[in-house]
Amino acid sequence: MVIKLLDDANRVRWDEFVNTYPEATFFHRSGWREVIESAFDHPAYFLYAEENGVILGILPLGYIKSYLFGNSLISTPFCVYGGIVASNQEVKQALDKAACELARDLNVDYLEFRNIKSSEPGRPTKQLYVTFRKTLSSDHDINFNAIPRKQRAIVRKGISSGLTSVVDLGIERFYDAYAESVRNLGTPVLGSYYFNILKKVFGNDCEIISIEYRGRVISSVMNFYFRDEVLPYYGGGYKLARELSANDFMYWEVMRRAVDRYVNIFDYGRSKYGTGSYRFKAHWGFTPIPLHYEYELINTSILPDINPLNPKYKYFISAWKNLPLSLSKVIGPVIARNLG
Repeated sequence: MVIKLLDDANRVRWDEFVNTYPEATFFHRSGWREVIESAFDHPAYFLYAEENGVILGILPLGYIKSYLFGNSLISTPFCVYGGIVASNQEVKQALDKAACELARDLNVDYLEFRNIKSSEPGRPTKQLYVTFRKTLSSDHDINFNAIPRKQRAIVRKGISSGLTSVVDLGIERFYDAYAESVRNLGTPVLGSYYFNILKKVFGNDCEIISIEYRGRVISSVMNFYFRDEVLPYYGGGYKLARELSANDFMYWEVMRRAVDRYVNIFDYGRSKYGTGSYRFKAHWGFTPIPLHYEYELINTSILPDINPLNPKYKYFISAWKNLPLSLSKVIGPVIARNLG
């Protein structure tokens, strides 16, 4: 068995492995190597274990070197899931060892595995995040009635307001709604070029659904499709969206359209405990599932705490909310590329 670095010639083999193993996620796909390198200019180290010409395990890694936030090696940056996918424990240990050696060679502060399930007993962990996943029925009425009564009434309000959903082929309308929404939360916005690259790399598996009111987009979401799953990943809306319950209607439309594509799993993605996003998803009747982010500390003894709940970012977030939108679109991507 040998550990190799993914190149373009072996992308198809890598993705065939990803599609075979249930533990693999959309964020293990080889396309993320191109996204990380092209959109953010970060080196990507996609490791795989091979024996007799057969891939037995994979580990996608991205290296972020930042003066603001430190140096890290992450599986997978800008993604909610990652970590090792292996056919057996021996392969897993070999990839883990190779990742730790790479982390030391790069002299990073820490190595981060974004695991869905606990992987390495005894390794420092952070249980800040949960995910929300639910099995869908092929019957729209069953899915709708499965939404708790109060949340169902809010979705009905969006329907009665005359909202409609459309699939946008370009990112422009989505990006404007996303950028304003993220700025209002006090978070640096990612650059439009990143979303164009996502569309280019993942093609039909990256779809934008926009919600219109009287011909005007008021909310929009970028969704990822993987096997029989849909993952609404980036979204946003204007002030009017809140008044008309457009965001609630939007996620129902994602669910409804996904079923028409024979999707069985709705993955609501990652949220932090106790946040507005957490409560919003819980109101849909989804049960939170803890995520197990694990760390190998290299040049630090403290777990990273780069998130909006950290008190030291309080004044930055407050100031960012008042930044002109046009300026946030210029400055935001410079900062966001280092957040991972």
